[in-house]
Amino acid sequence: MNAQAPIKADSQTAATALRPFHLAFPVRDIAEARKFYGELLGCGEGRSAEHWVDFDFFGHQVVAHLAPEECGTKAFSSVDDHQVPAKHFGVILTIPAWKALAEKLTAAGTQFIIEPYVRFEGEVGEQHTMFFLDPSGNALEFKAFANDSAIFAK
Repeated sequence: MNAQAPIKADSQTAATALRPFHLAFPVRDIAEARKFYGELLGCGEGRSAEHWVDFDFFGHQVVAHLAPEECGTKAFSSVDDHQVPAKHFGVILTIPAWKALAEKLTAAGTQFIIEPYVRFEGEVGEQHTMFFLDPSGNALEFKAFANDSAIFAK
């Protein structure tokens, strides 16, 4: 039996062969998830069943699974004088798209965990960021960099 060598992706490969990711997460109510991800965030819907629904999350596949007992945000970590939810997901947008989303969320009355602001201003890794919860308590972060080369800069 031959074991396959692990697949390694250097930064050049990752930059030229970026593929959509898949993430499954719990929700307390499928209709509520459809309203939040579909209507508010504008994510198209893919396949679904009674207890789950696929969303096109900015080109990535995320799946909301009905699992109310698994919902919520419990742990936080200190970053740039803010308490960031330790478990969160999101997307890196362009700055104009990030600003448009921040305005849309603000207009919709979204309660932010961390209001939209510029983190690490004037430093390596400067980024626009905001954190908020979906109706099931899942934490989301949306961010934007002036230059994508700063995403992994040290």
